[in-house]
Amino acid sequence: MTTVDDKTVLTPPDAKITALSRTRRVAAAAALFVAPWGFVISNAGYAWAIRNGGSDETGAAALALVDAEPAALQLAVIAGLIGCLLVVPAVFTAMNLARRSWPAFVGGSLMIGGYICYFGVLLSNMMIIAMAAHGGPIADFAAVIDASESSGSTTWVFLLFVVGNLLGTLLLAIGLLRTRAVPVWAALLIMAWPPLHVTGLIFGSEWFEVTGAVLQALGFAATAMVVLRRDRAV
Repeated sequence: MTTVDDKTVLTPPDAKITALSRTRRVAAAAALFVAPWGFVISNAGYAWAIRNGGSDETGAAALALVDAEPAALQLAVIAGLIGCLLVVPAVFTAMNLARRSWPAFVGGSLMIGGYICYFGVLLSNMMIIAMAAHGGPIADFAAVIDASESSGSTTWVFLLFVVGNLLGTLLLAIGLLRTRAVPVWAALLIMAWPPLHVTGLIFGSEWFEVTGAVLQALGFAATAMVVLRRDRAV
């Protein structure tokens, strides 16, 4: 209901619903645009931090890496956390575009669960950053980190992230491809992330992951454009 020249005018219910629908689509498109770039920045920050051969495979190595590259790693963690938050609505939107596809449903569900777990994994790195900045009994800090990461009670978190990150993304892309919900090239770009990520792990170069993350971000950007075009058609 609005007022025009001291007269009350009733706003049609359908107009309110349409406006709300458009707002939701714009917000969903924004999540599709922004979320994957969080992972691009996160992977790039980590790639830069280990450019001289560092790693985080053990507690001691992780503390040494943070001590050498605190700014790059903190940026990587923060960008990754933002990506994990926004990827949930982004994936929901992509699943909705391919709603009749079981690979998209299964893959999207795995991705959401996996990235929720990844949020927890990333957040734990803030403690490692704090330990390195604080100084003190580094050997004890390293032992605590190793113990927490090898604990059987948290193994499932890492496993679900790996499954959601790799298999989930692949299935979602297959669902988008089969339903033609997005351009074929966009689905293929999203699909490029899992093999490039695995290739990076095999060859020990994080820049494969960076490349895969950029391609995935471009694929999600194309998906966002599909959502926005539907908004203009309403």
